[in-house]
Amino acid sequence: MTQTIDLKKEVPAFLRWSVLVIISFAMFGNYYIYDSISPLADLLAKDLHFTDSDIGLLQGIYSFPNIIMVLIGGMIIDRIGTKKGALIFTVFVMVGAIVTTLKGNIYVMSAGRLIFGLGAESMIVAITTVIARWFKGKELSFAFGLNLTVARLGSFLALNSPTWGKSFYTNWQGPLWITIGAGVFAVFCLLIFYIVDTYSDKRYILEKEGAQDKVLIKELFSFGKSFWFITLLCVTFYSAMFPFQTFAIKFFQEVHGTSREVGGNLSSILTLAAMICTPLFGLLADKIGKRSILMMFGSLLIIPVYLIMAYKIDIASPLGLTGFINLNIGFMDIHSKIPVYLIIPMSMMGIAFSLIPAVMWPSVALIVKHSKLGTAYGLMTMIQNIGLWGTNVLIGAVNDMTHGYTTGMWLFSSLGFFGLLFAFLLWKNELGPHNHGLEFPKLKKE
Repeated sequence: MTQTIDLKKEVPAFLRWSVLVIISFAMFGNYYIYDSISPLADLLAKDLHFTDSDIGLLQGIYSFPNIIMVLIGGMIIDRIGTKKGALIFTVFVMVGAIVTTLKGNIYVMSAGRLIFGLGAESMIVAITTVIARWFKGKELSFAFGLNLTVARLGSFLALNSPTWGKSFYTNWQGPLWITIGAGVFAVFCLLIFYIVDTYSDKRYILEKEGAQDKVLIKELFSFGKSFWFITLLCVTFYSAMFPFQTFAIKFFQEVHGTSREVGGNLSSILTLAAMICTPLFGLLADKIGKRSILMMFGSLLIIPVYLIMAYKIDIASPLGLTGFINLNIGFMDIHSKIPVYLIIPMSMMGIAFSLIPAVMWPSVALIVKHSKLGTAYGLMTMIQNIGLWGTNVLIGAVNDMTHGYTTGMWLFSSLGFFGLLFAFLLWKNELGPHNHGLEFPKLKKE
């Protein structure tokens, strides 16, 4: 047995990075499909007479199966293996995109988004495990950051599709054909990875596949206060971010009078900021520590931005900034005039959207034993998806009941406040003698 292992070589760097590129492009397709509903919101209302409750359901139902999938998804992957699981779940992603496109009926489209959600989150878990397997002891944090950057490029293109894909926006169905292409592309990437991984497993030294993210009920009571504060911050933060993006483009159109294209440009600022800044904020946290304080700062940033936009408060003019910024990206055919007074609050939100995840997810690995990380991340994902499902549906219903967006924006702002509170409680807990090293530059444990 020892001889067999010794005969295997280290994975070549080129192959390792090639695998990262392949699976990151698969994630690109996943993220594109997820964010395809927001640019469609006004067409769904116009062509299919969908209410905001319907639109909230289309986005929120994605999260519903993942409340359960974190309980069984890991067990499925354990039984069939990571690469098989990743491929099967990616096929679900593609099928979900196809069903969503077939018919302009809320029940059919919701079924499609449900199927998509059934595969998408478990696909992400599987791909995260693949990265950990291929990059353990190497450039793991950097690889995670690059993977997320490429994946979020899918979100960026989806939110800007009213610009570069303008010809598809003649009816509600046109843009969804692109999502089918994204799903097929993701499956193609996974097939390539499957072949490469099978080949490499026989020839190179790779970490043995282990247990994946699944919730073990007996371990739930073993987590300390710091974990629960991070989990509560996680659900409040993401519930303030993603459900806002569900309605953001429609909000900018109806409240601020922008075009669909400019609304997409504004909404994509969050994604663009995350693509650029998330790895940098991760490096900053590793360098200086102060993780709880960084998360407090990120939470503080998002509290005022919703109200600034809801009440059309111009914080740009006092700074001497007026008018529009011309955005020209030739190869994507993006040529827009974006109001400066909206760029500032969206940029504040973009900083938070980059900062908190970059610090929050790695912090869990510092406060939870390695043997319980699967349970910890699985539990966080479950609670996060409960929040995303409930908030999307709630905001859609509130928008319909109030015939506007102001009440919903107050709810988003309140979530920011609670996020700040939980980050503060985390910081206070980490000041004690039983801290986990979140406030220190160097990691206390791996």
